[in-house]
Amino acid sequence: MTETRLRGVGVSHGVAIGQARHMGTTVLEPPQRRIGPAEAPRELARARRAAQAVAADLRARGTLAGGEAHAVLEAQALMAEDPELLADTERRISVGSSAERAVYDALAAYRALLAGAGEYLAGRVADLDDVRNRIIARLLGLPTPGVPDSDEPYVLIARDLAPADTALLDTSLVLGFLTEEGGPTSHSAILARALGVPAVVAVPGAGEIPSGVVVAVDGSTGEVVLEPSEERRDRLAEAAARRRAALARATGPGATSDGHRVPLLANIGGPADVPAAVAAGAEGVGLFRTELLFLSGGERPPAVEEQARVYREVLAAFPEGRVVVRMLDAGADKPLDFLGSGAAEPNPALGVRGLRALLARPEVLADQLAALGEAAAGLPVHLEVMAPMVADRADAAAFAAACRAAGLGAARGAMVEIPAAALRARALLQEVDFLSVGTNDLAQYAFAADRQLGAVARWQDPWQPALLDLVALAAEAAGAEGRSCGICGEAAADPALACVLTGLGATSLSMGAAAIPRVRATLAKHTLAQCRRAAAAARAADGAGAARAAAQAVLSGE
Repeated sequence: MTETRLRGVGVSHGVAIGQARHMGTTVLEPPQRRIGPAEAPRELARARRAAQAVAADLRARGTLAGGEAHAVLEAQALMAEDPELLADTERRISVGSSAERAVYDALAAYRALLAGAGEYLAGRVADLDDVRNRIIARLLGLPTPGVPDSDEPYVLIARDLAPADTALLDTSLVLGFLTEEGGPTSHSAILARALGVPAVVAVPGAGEIPSGVVVAVDGSTGEVVLEPSEERRDRLAEAAARRRAALARATGPGATSDGHRVPLLANIGGPADVPAAVAAGAEGVGLFRTELLFLSGGERPPAVEEQARVYREVLAAFPEGRVVVRMLDAGADKPLDFLGSGAAEPNPALGVRGLRALLARPEVLADQLAALGEAAAGLPVHLEVMAPMVADRADAAAFAAACRAAGLGAARGAMVEIPAAALRARALLQEVDFLSVGTNDLAQYAFAADRQLGAVARWQDPWQPALLDLVALAAEAAGAEGRSCGICGEAAADPALACVLTGLGATSLSMGAAAIPRVRATLAKHTLAQCRRAAAAARAADGAGAARAAAQAVLSGE
């Protein structure tokens, strides 16, 4: 086989070279076996036991993996136990379907509904498919589909990777992975970055790569090469060695080569993520996602005391540092019963989520603010709180008022995830103290492109010039008001893009801990003037690929 090149979207930096291995075959569609009324109770019990066992297994995997994976797998476990799915399964069994067929059909109907709705969490079709496959495999007595067995290191290939598999990848065996579907903000991409495994997603024809073929995966460029020549392997290996050496040399606070400070912060989901952030030299936390605490809290929100204990554990780890807490980001896209978010919406991604859901249940917001105040008491930490999904000045004012009512003295911020917020950023800053750009959702709403759908992955590329324009609007507004504007979306984890974001006026960059050393090393090689020229070149380009190439040409001195 001659050297063949494929192209996808690089989502986790680094180079991997090894033989291709494919994910195990997914569960086959169960047969249409009919049952009599007398068998229905037994079949329903089987379905319930299988769903409960799968949920327990997913939670155990999440606990074992920790970090980002804990929240992801908790959400999957909730899918497996969803009461509406169980009710639909029961209905199908009552009219003659076997347990496995009823589960398959109930989940297929739910899958079609959610794929059409385009919502953020439930639209994660790969996650739902994985839950279906695990339940049906258990009912049929088959091995759960998953990562292949191998004694030798390999490059993993899959249509898409489920979080339960990605979270527990053995990085001593899995050198890297590539998928045919997915996007830069899919769960598999996020977890790949957290693990530090090179990965490329949305690679057309990935499923047709023969097992055993040597594959080179460049998670920085998105290039995949089948049967690479010895010369290419040597070049890739040399480039990887140079990058590792640069990482080892780069230490200390984030800054450009001419001393312009750019604090490098960590995105975390809870206390389990703190050790990795500290080890990576994070200067604080730029995005503390608080959803995990609420997702695992059952039918009612956790008590103020429980919340305060978890928050204090994180705050205490960064004395004199900055910790930015995102208020509960839930609602129609991440349903929580106590938020009253169970009502069907035509398009949940555009519905009652984020701050909208909190303002509809002010007692939940008040308790969270009270818990944060209690957690920060007596600690030498710079606590900041921010509201998700702020659309306009009225939203920002409502959040600021809630903070004042709770007596919380922390700095108050608004997330820029909706294009309207970027366009009117200066108005928001009349009510709040800082902005934080969530590039993942900002891209989703700017391009009308579901962030989990591989077919529209090119519009989720954070190098899109229109997205950079929106970031620039927010940063320029903050600069004019003498306020800060950080980046907390996945875009900050791309070293070259981190330079561009700095050039656009971002005052801090927050990312998964594994990305911090590489971003620190890259920033340290360039002046602020270079970053600004790279930003201008990227914004002047047409399309993400051209923007990336233009910026890299400036940064490389070409």
